[in-house]
Amino acid sequence: MNKTELEIKNIPISSIKPNPYQPRRDFNKKSLEELSQSIKSFGVLQPISVRKLQNENYELIAGERRLRASEIAQLNEIPAIVFEYKDNESAMIALIENLQREDLNFIEEAEGFNNLIVDHGFTQAELAEKIGKSQSTIANKLRLLKLPEDIQRSLVEYGLTERHGRALLKLPDDELRREVLDKIVKNGLNVSKTEDLVNDILNDLTAVEKKEEKQNIKALISTKIYLNTIKKAYTAIKDSGVDAKYKEKDMGDFVEVTIKIPKN
Repeated sequence: MNKTELEIKNIPISSIKPNPYQPRRDFNKKSLEELSQSIKSFGVLQPISVRKLQNENYELIAGERRLRASEIAQLNEIPAIVFEYKDNESAMIALIENLQREDLNFIEEAEGFNNLIVDHGFTQAELAEKIGKSQSTIANKLRLLKLPEDIQRSLVEYGLTERHGRALLKLPDDELRREVLDKIVKNGLNVSKTEDLVNDILNDLTAVEKKEEKQNIKALISTKIYLNTIKKAYTAIKDSGVDAKYKEKDMGDFVEVTIKIPKN
């Protein structure tokens, strides 16, 4: 990554644009208020990181909490280190900074990983190497994005874990996932009990499918027996010299058989 000389300068807060690749979505209001009070008393002790844009504007790379708290404290300027980073470098640093501070929930982590892969062309292997995580860890987090957004939000809002989310992914459809999520929340199920519940449901579904399959096979066999009986009768009619016509049509729920026998 190419950097300019590390120079700290005060820049107008109004000139700083948010980082479009910032993975963090949730900021605790109470924590921001406390930080703003600290900034009023002692100033911003650690500079934020920005990159230079056109027209004397800057884009935030790292330090969004400090920036937001400074706005609450009604500061006009904030100390910053100005870097020359490309889009993918800025996105990577924003993600790494939050990961190192453990500021992201698991859905935000997954969205950050997905952004770097989809928008900036990183492979899972490259991403794993750069952020110091295993490729399987990244793959498991990305799988959580297959859940609908309302389930993703609920997992975070109710303080559930990504293992709860992965358990829900085993279920065949979103409607069932929502029902199970409701039970998890209402009964305060931990990961182990959630996995047991999901496995019980899957076993029940498998048993039902096997029963239905057995019934379908039995019905198919019965239908074939009936059709063979009718065909034998038709063959006997034909063998007697009658110019009969046979027509068989599958109507989905039933088979329609028509035999036309001339009167003369």
